[in-house]
Amino acid sequence: MRNRFRICAVATSDPIKTVHLKTNGTSRYADHLNGQDHGEAFSVSFLKMALKFEVLGKFNRARAARLALPHFVCQTPLFMPVGTQGTIKGLTNNQLEEIGCQIILGNTYHLALRPGAELIDDLGGLHKFMNWKRALLTDSGGFQMVSLLHLADITEQGVTFQSPVDAKPMLLTPEESIQIQNKIGADIIMALDDVVKTTITGPRIEEAMYRTLRWIDRCIAAHKRPDEQNLFGIVQGGLDPVLRDICVRGMVDRNLPGYAIGGLSGGEDKDSFWRVVAQCTAALPEDKPRYVMGVGYPLDIVVCSALGADMYDCVYPTRTARFGTALIPEGLLKLKNQAMANDERPIDPTCLCMVCKNYTRAYLHCIVTKDPMGSQLVSYHNLSYMMRLSKDLHTSIVEGRFPEFVQDFLRVQFPRGDIPEWVCNAMEVAGIDISTCCAP
Repeated sequence: MRNRFRICAVATSDPIKTVHLKTNGTSRYADHLNGQDHGEAFSVSFLKMALKFEVLGKFNRARAARLALPHFVCQTPLFMPVGTQGTIKGLTNNQLEEIGCQIILGNTYHLALRPGAELIDDLGGLHKFMNWKRALLTDSGGFQMVSLLHLADITEQGVTFQSPVDAKPMLLTPEESIQIQNKIGADIIMALDDVVKTTITGPRIEEAMYRTLRWIDRCIAAHKRPDEQNLFGIVQGGLDPVLRDICVRGMVDRNLPGYAIGGLSGGEDKDSFWRVVAQCTAALPEDKPRYVMGVGYPLDIVVCSALGADMYDCVYPTRTARFGTALIPEGLLKLKNQAMANDERPIDPTCLCMVCKNYTRAYLHCIVTKDPMGSQLVSYHNLSYMMRLSKDLHTSIVEGRFPEFVQDFLRVQFPRGDIPEWVCNAMEVAGIDISTCCAP
């Protein structure tokens, strides 16, 4: 059915069979690995990887790289805006290309509900369906275990949801998640993991971590397009360094095309946040991309990049735009404030985006949150800011001036030198001296 997931059995109980797959309008056959032992699945799945990752420059842990994907060659560090159902609210694809967007993130759960994975597949995949020629990443649907927990029941088989559309039960298993993502056709697809908020403690964290490792094997066995789509594993383990270490080693043993650090940005304290990122990036392979999921604050991206991360995503830049807040080098500009009513300056005088070239703060103050055009313009600026930040991170690392970039960034954001202690601690581990930016 196109409007909800199938009720399906655990893949390891299925017989071996041959399936017919579509690939860019042509047909190919692939062995169905369900039922074979995991070791054999690994040997088949990882003979081919649909990406090439080349580190172009480094400073201690930080690195700038070229990530070649089937639909686009990207530069890292990079930020991915979230297009839940194949669209970034209020922006056209041409506008996204203008500002340098390299990858859009789509939501497997919502795309499977509407318009349905079968329809997307029938119409040539999500790239063709949404007319996006650059790279796409789809999440697994696992995050809905947290965001829709009141509708979900998590078992070893998978996650049973009560549909928010028609209240009917839907089962999402690791196999089903991968099958849906194979039909959607994104360049990067995410394994289904057992997601738990980092604010939760106790045995549930350990249970979720080990289940994530068991589920990655089922995802690998279900993945039918490893030569066209890259399956990333997700490191879980909450804030427990022992559990994180076990999960990192388990994921690395499976030799995946890339790895994500999951379960963060869920309300944990910042000191714990950066320490988990630092631990995981230090243990993940040098020659594979590292993706910190759900991170969208510019300060967090700078810190995580200094610690060796490459990829980020978040709804924050567009969501905050809809509430009338713009991203600027100094931090945030609240356009709804009365002080903006007569301000003839652009959002950011240093920004060259279309919005800053053509519109004043006073005009945006007048229409933001009141007219759809207001949120569209601020969303355009905010994503332009994120793309410029990504490009500046990449360039500063390649040109050997990353420490100076970080210092300048912090001086502008914290002109009084009141840099948060967690940032200072993280920069010490990253090997970047920010003493000149801090107040005595």
